[in-house]
Amino acid sequence: MAIKDIFFNKSQTIKHNFPVVGRLRYFLESIGPELRQYIVASNREELPFNRSERSWVYASSKQQNNYGAFGTDKDVYAPGHVFINPSLFAYRMPADHPNQKDPYFVPCAKVFGAYNKRRRPFRPYSVVNISAMSYGSLSKNAVQAMNLGAQMIGSYHNTGEGGLSPYHSNGADVIFHFGTGYFGVRDDKGNFSMEKLKALVEKNQFVRAIEVKLSQGAKPGKGGILPGAKVTPEIAAIRGLASGEDALSPVCHSAFTTIQEMVDFIENIAEQTGLPVGFKAAVGKMEMWEELADIMLKTGKGPDFITVDGGEGGTGAAPHAFADHVALPFMFAFANVYKLFAAKGLTDRIVFIASGRLGFPAKAMLAFSMGADCINIAREAMMSVGCIQAQVCHTNKCPAGVATQNKWLMSGLDPELKSARFANYIKTLRKEIVELTHACNYEHPSQMTMHDIEVGMGEAKSTQSLESSFGYEKTPVPFVSVKELLNCPHLGGLGQGKGIAVAKTH
Repeated sequence: MAIKDIFFNKSQTIKHNFPVVGRLRYFLESIGPELRQYIVASNREELPFNRSERSWVYASSKQQNNYGAFGTDKDVYAPGHVFINPSLFAYRMPADHPNQKDPYFVPCAKVFGAYNKRRRPFRPYSVVNISAMSYGSLSKNAVQAMNLGAQMIGSYHNTGEGGLSPYHSNGADVIFHFGTGYFGVRDDKGNFSMEKLKALVEKNQFVRAIEVKLSQGAKPGKGGILPGAKVTPEIAAIRGLASGEDALSPVCHSAFTTIQEMVDFIENIAEQTGLPVGFKAAVGKMEMWEELADIMLKTGKGPDFITVDGGEGGTGAAPHAFADHVALPFMFAFANVYKLFAAKGLTDRIVFIASGRLGFPAKAMLAFSMGADCINIAREAMMSVGCIQAQVCHTNKCPAGVATQNKWLMSGLDPELKSARFANYIKTLRKEIVELTHACNYEHPSQMTMHDIEVGMGEAKSTQSLESSFGYEKTPVPFVSVKELLNCPHLGGLGQGKGIAVAKTH
């Protein structure tokens, strides 16, 4: 090795100047993330998810003890720390309350498509659901595990922009999501095909809503990126591409170019399919959001739901500059959008879906207090089925078999086992959301207000309520009781006569 490095290695100075030992340097650099993750970093240091957060997801998924002892190890005086204000008396649950029978039952307080009177309105059975992650970015085993788990627990499953695959079709409610590539509903020239979308919806009655992707929090202004190494013949067939070629979505939609055209596009899809239609977007400049609100006020038309994706959201592959610096993080993004729609009296027309590292009880409660009606989770769902945050999603070498198309690596991910773990995680998260809600003397998280959460400003400045921080009051959500939600004819998932979800223990 020394002879090779000294006489033949002209491209690596360290190996040339320090043969053998230089190789040790490159080896240690290659396992640096693992060394930091398991040996060097403390429980609260790592990003995007620290060890404490990952351990909570893993323990919840396996139905292990996820409690802590001896008090919190978080710096409660640090700026940004979230404080939930409890009531002096907690909510007293009646003996016939649905949560007495099913402590995990937390449906959405709003109905998708109710205001615009779509032919097939939809109330999600769960306030926590699977965010847009494509088959292609994720392995078929991971997608199948999540879909099976979603069916067990009543969550909906967003397909991501890679199209509807057989692995999304195990019984869970599905939101069909497409972006600028129109994968699964594109014609021979790569343009949107209404006929293909109508055929897909008619064939697959479990598709309950349609989401148009305008942008993604981790890379707004960039189209979807699926490296050619991940584009197998099956994925290529689902997407309408050539096998082995990079799947690069265009930056812009070809079906519309203006806000008015987008509203017309949404209305046309809703009319043709009968389903609620919404869109997903990251947030930056607000001029077009203002234009959208004005069009909705003037015409009474527009999206049934909006997914606000925080800039800290995840992705399988993105340039660092986009992932690190483009788009506002969730708290600022959601506040800007909701504040604008609240000022114009439009919040009752829209179901607001929040996304961006919110798959933990306190963060979810923060989102509900700000005006979110549902939470979409992605990386937390991945961790529940085995992701170890190796952060090699873009290389096709995911060691946990979650974000890879390598047959050997994905073979270690058992869909049946991992589906139960995903369901257990969602059960635990929803149960703790209910318990936190009751601690604030509310029956449902939709009743949380901007004054029920305070955010730390640092030791010198104490705390501020969300209302003081962002300058708006959340619009009260019409809510009578959880029992009424259970009896809603539009309730999806387990609400359709399937009983109560009981995940298998593994």
